[in-house]
Amino acid sequence: MASLPDNPFLRPDPEQPDHWLIQGDWTLADYSRLRQLIATAHAQSIQHFSLAELGRLDTAGGQMLVELLGPEGLQQACSDADLPQERQTLLQRIADSQQQAMQPGKAGRKPDLFSELLARVGQSMVVFWHHLIDLLGFLGLTLAGFARLAVNPSRWRPTAVAAQIEQTALNALPIVALLTFMVGAVVAFLGATVLADFGATVFTVDLVAFAFLREFGVLLAAILLAGRTASAFTAQIGSMKANEEIDAIRALGLNPMDLLVLPRVLAMLIALPLLTFVAIISGIFGGAVVCALALDISPTMFLSQIQQNIEMRHFLLGMAKAPVFALLIAVIGCLEGFRVSGSAESVGEHTTSSVVQCIFAVILVDALAALFYMEMGW
Repeated sequence: MASLPDNPFLRPDPEQPDHWLIQGDWTLADYSRLRQLIATAHAQSIQHFSLAELGRLDTAGGQMLVELLGPEGLQQACSDADLPQERQTLLQRIADSQQQAMQPGKAGRKPDLFSELLARVGQSMVVFWHHLIDLLGFLGLTLAGFARLAVNPSRWRPTAVAAQIEQTALNALPIVALLTFMVGAVVAFLGATVLADFGATVFTVDLVAFAFLREFGVLLAAILLAGRTASAFTAQIGSMKANEEIDAIRALGLNPMDLLVLPRVLAMLIALPLLTFVAIISGIFGGAVVCALALDISPTMFLSQIQQNIEMRHFLLGMAKAPVFALLIAVIGCLEGFRVSGSAESVGEHTTSSVVQCIFAVILVDALAALFYMEMGW
């Protein structure tokens, strides 16, 4: 029989040769001593153990027993010894977890960068597909809600719609006007810098007008509302979801779609075209100021140039995109609010997600609309 130094954790079994009795308390307090004991036992190739005299045990001691006996040996020792049920359960779970960690292909496998990249791309595509399906479904519910209210106009909530228009349109008016004014000035500066080399500085007026009538006016207004209003929609509805107020609304027999979503969507459908018009006027005014101060193009000449070279259809094509952007922003903001799981962290995550999704959707639809206009010759 192998010999070990005297210790309180392991002693020979006098009745069975080559068997050792595990005794004492196997706890975290004696971790270092247990580690030395296991190293000595492995060095002497001791293989047969009994748990009949095991004292107190915690997870650290259970881990030491797994290292000493191995997962299969520990399971066999648990079945042979008459241990309490809770101790057998603890040791069994530790042995199972250790055995799973030691399976081939799981332990010590080096990460494959290409496989990890493909896995992340696939996961992102699955998440994108689920978001798209949810968005289309929620959009259908919203349109069905509008159809239902059109049949029964008495269920409209004009007070809620007016309050949302104030928050969405009137409160956002200063920041939209200021931002588009500065962007119009920047576009005029850049256009004048490039066109001056060709002796065509006067066409800076056309550049500013075309840019804001067709693209910049509606795009900047939509992006601002995506960051300002969509996040507010998500936070408001998400907080109500976290506080179980939406469940209370359903318990009262009311429809959350009619009460929370439709007024916000209708307010956005009204607000974004108005803000787009303000953005167009403000951007063109910013370009006119730069032309008057830096290019010696008087306001009268500026307006005359627009009247001669810019057709009305460019303004209509830009304004036509505003309701589509408004519907997407409002629906995405409300949908992310209903996805909140019930914690403050979830409210923050979905608020960020709503802003990102709204900006992505706005730019994607704007690019598709630009391609469509080009193909149609508009």
